[in-house]
Amino acid sequence: MTGTVLSNIGLDAFLDGTPELRDPSSVRAADAVLGLLALRGADRRSGLPEPTVELVRHVLVEDLPRFVYATPGELALYPAVLVALTQRVREAGRLNGKRQARIVAAVEESAPDFERAMAEPGNLTWQRWYASLLRADGVDADDPEGVRAWLAGRESAVPPDGMHRADLTIRSEFAGTELAALLTSAYVREAGTPPPAGPVLDAHDVSHGVGAVAARLTDRWTAAGLAEALAGPHAHLAPGPDAFPHLGLANMLLDQHLDYYGDSGLPVPPPPFRTPLPPSELEAGADLLAAAVEEMRGETAGLFDGDADHLLYLLYERGCLPESVARRAAEYGTLEVDPGLEDAPVEVPEGTGHAYVLPPVGELSRLIGVRDLTDDDRAELAAAAQAMAESVDRLAGTDMVFRSGDAFGLTPQGIEVVRYLLRAGWVAAPDDDEAAAWDAPTLVAAARNWSTPAAARVLADWLHAHGETTEVWSRLLGALTTVEAGAPGSADTRRLFRALDTSAAPVEALRAATEDPVVGAYASRALAARGEPDADERVPRSARALLILDRLASDRDRKPADLAEAAAAADWPGGAASLTREMAAADPFLAHRILPHLGIEPPPLPGAKRRRRR
Repeated sequence: MTGTVLSNIGLDAFLDGTPELRDPSSVRAADAVLGLLALRGADRRSGLPEPTVELVRHVLVEDLPRFVYATPGELALYPAVLVALTQRVREAGRLNGKRQARIVAAVEESAPDFERAMAEPGNLTWQRWYASLLRADGVDADDPEGVRAWLAGRESAVPPDGMHRADLTIRSEFAGTELAALLTSAYVREAGTPPPAGPVLDAHDVSHGVGAVAARLTDRWTAAGLAEALAGPHAHLAPGPDAFPHLGLANMLLDQHLDYYGDSGLPVPPPPFRTPLPPSELEAGADLLAAAVEEMRGETAGLFDGDADHLLYLLYERGCLPESVARRAAEYGTLEVDPGLEDAPVEVPEGTGHAYVLPPVGELSRLIGVRDLTDDDRAELAAAAQAMAESVDRLAGTDMVFRSGDAFGLTPQGIEVVRYLLRAGWVAAPDDDEAAAWDAPTLVAAARNWSTPAAARVLADWLHAHGETTEVWSRLLGALTTVEAGAPGSADTRRLFRALDTSAAPVEALRAATEDPVVGAYASRALAARGEPDADERVPRSARALLILDRLASDRDRKPADLAEAAAAADWPGGAASLTREMAAADPFLAHRILPHLGIEPPPLPGAKRRRRR
């Protein structure tokens, strides 16, 4: 069963010394564990790959769930092999008792994560999936003829429930690439410095390429003959990337997400509603959208056609709320859009004609937040807005995007297809049920990255899903009030608190929040609006100063006298100068932006160097 590749890993010697691990399932486990340790560079001076704390964790939690299939009843064999291996290496004089105990502890600590990773659908490949099915059907995984006969009885590639064909294709390609890279690294490493125990791979092993070696190992660790059959006569059961032209667009959306969030694991907000589509329709819609985006990037592209992938990502990332053509075009031009309006919802008019008409001056001013907008400003924006509308209309030809007047957005089908594409690119794109299942800290951490309208909706949905009790509100506010005044996240903390409908919040939960150094004043104000007793005496000075700073920041007509008036109205000890210092300490970044408009030079930002006097 084990074949000739990786035959120099000490497997026979290990099995000779562990008669309790001689059944076929145990031999397969030992072959995989010893092989992966050797490929990872484990020292083999004893004739066996010697485990370390770092190696056993990596092999258990990352490598085995990616390359190996084991039934639930076989999972315990893999940690058992590692524990037995530590004893064999100690008997060879290569481990003392203390080091062995540390490695065994690492195995035991990693075992639960190993079992979770082996059962995680996100780690499935076509090979691991079919191995699980044929084993469930009673097929002998060591019988290549039986494996091929079983494959011959299947007509098409059907992934597990909740997954798509492209999901398994992407993971299969990634796993294959990783295993090939691991093999290459091991071969190059040992070719330069041959180990005393002999090479893991020799020139003959890799003479037909490391891809062929990887396929042979995949067969050994999943089911005999499986990889070869899926690459040959039964290739239709494991379609490759060429079967999914839309994966290019999925990668573009991943790039957009990394530009926005920096991490594919940080989630975009869930859509406000779902209209689930059959997998075949999702794939067809994604192919259609990808073809449109590719065509728009051609030589005859319009002004904004090259940003089609950005427009699609933007529409989903803003919580699938409609956007304004004019506002989007203004962000590319000379008109500066008010940051507070960038994510503001747009009303979708009915009965508009197909031709695009730029909104009048008054409406434009409201949309982009530019005061005293003139007809000349509107005329300057007209060409860019027209070009933006033309790009939107090209996307609308796929039925994934709509435009009505100045408003545009994703259609219900478009929401489903873009979500599918995001997930195909390994972007975290939950639905509302997944978000409702998060704990409060996970929800708050995600919502900090979202637009205020999207965050407000998802926070409200989470509270409703959990019963909106005092305990639930306390959990949410407790997760929200973990940022100290002066920290970069304090502005988002206040923003998210303002997004909550505190009119329905239990008094006890709000009263506890009044002592928070960031949102305490907001909580006190929410209580006062409910007619509850004044709680201002419990509010920290920093929270009081932040409330005043936020009010000044939201007043577009602010003037220098406003600061002194605010200090007097709050009866601030020490007057305006003291209030200024408190605001600058509680949110130095916002204070640095607002105080100059009040005629005050702000203190240097944290970490900023003062300019030397000459």
